[in-house]
Amino acid sequence: MKNETVKAGTKIGAAIGGLVFLVFGIVPGFYFGSYGTLILLQKLMGGTVEPTLFVRAAVVMGIMVGILCVAAVSIVVGGLVGTALGYAVSAPAALREKKAEAA
Repeated sequence: MKNETVKAGTKIGAAIGGLVFLVFGIVPGFYFGSYGTLILLQKLMGGTVEPTLFVRAAVVMGIMVGILCVAAVSIVVGGLVGTALGYAVSAPAALREKKAEAA
């Protein structure tokens, strides 16, 4: 029972983390990915960045990386919280079983 509860908590937490990402994470991932790419390109090129095809492609790739990183963090943190809650829910039952075995 304990393993099933923990596994269910992990799956539910990951699903909630995915939903939180869909609601709150896409825009920050988009923003930080594009901004970080522009800052990196500015430092690499040594000045202002012209809107060439290479720069636009790099910004699109940076946006994708930013969104994927925010999604991964949201899902992993949701899974960890769900796992912790699964353990917390199954802890009283495990303690009762240990007391029954001892008695």
